[in-house]
Amino acid sequence: MSKQDKQYNKRIEELQLELAGLNRWLHESGKRLLVIFEGRDAAGKGGTIKRITESMDTRGYRIAALGKPDEVEAGQWYFQRYVAHLPAAGEMVLFDRSWYNRAVIEPLMGFCTKAQYEAFLDAVPAFEKLLTDDGIIVLKYWLTVDQKEQEKRFADRADDPLKRWKLSPVDIATRSKYAELGELRNKMIARTHTSNAPWFLVDFNSQKRGRINLIQHLLEHVSRHETPIPRVKLKPLKGKPKHENVKDKALWVPDTFGE
Repeated sequence: MSKQDKQYNKRIEELQLELAGLNRWLHESGKRLLVIFEGRDAAGKGGTIKRITESMDTRGYRIAALGKPDEVEAGQWYFQRYVAHLPAAGEMVLFDRSWYNRAVIEPLMGFCTKAQYEAFLDAVPAFEKLLTDDGIIVLKYWLTVDQKEQEKRFADRADDPLKRWKLSPVDIATRSKYAELGELRNKMIARTHTSNAPWFLVDFNSQKRGRINLIQHLLEHVSRHETPIPRVKLKPLKGKPKHENVKDKALWVPDTFGE
């Protein structure tokens, strides 16, 4: 393992300990935290969300990664299906893409009309103000990646059968629209960057560096008063440790490891 990898692992472990404290603070205070992850395909949204949540209490967070709206959802108020995923008291929700699909991907690919696009940009500031006025903490991140680096990641996904599922037809179709997507992103930020729900850009040309910087920023921008995570002292067991003694008719799974 390289020195840089060792430094990364040490720092991510330190940050995950702080995230566990954040998780605990949310539970104790009843505060609600909403974190939005947006960016180009292969920027690193999913990996960052995994690093944030992998050491947290699974009952204290949810990940919202909504697919294409179905026929019923397509006929609803645009924000309606996203509202159902907003955080409850003591909870953090991480959106792996969000309502901002209508600001970038949908107009880029012709999935919405010009009128729908403009109406969305007009509505977002008021919608997000309703959230923050009600006490929801909103953090919005755009993960940036240069086209050369993005192409490397696309190639890696195409070559790895365990990663090919990440390459959707839309991902492939947007490859040739790098500049157009950037223009839509800039307009989105100009129209929806507000004091109560600002946008934050994170350089993700290095995914490890980007994760560290984003998580550090997240922790610094949630004002909190944590109580220390209490130590747990386990008393020695009395008697000899017992073996599993299953007497019902359940079937054992064969042990094939190492064959």
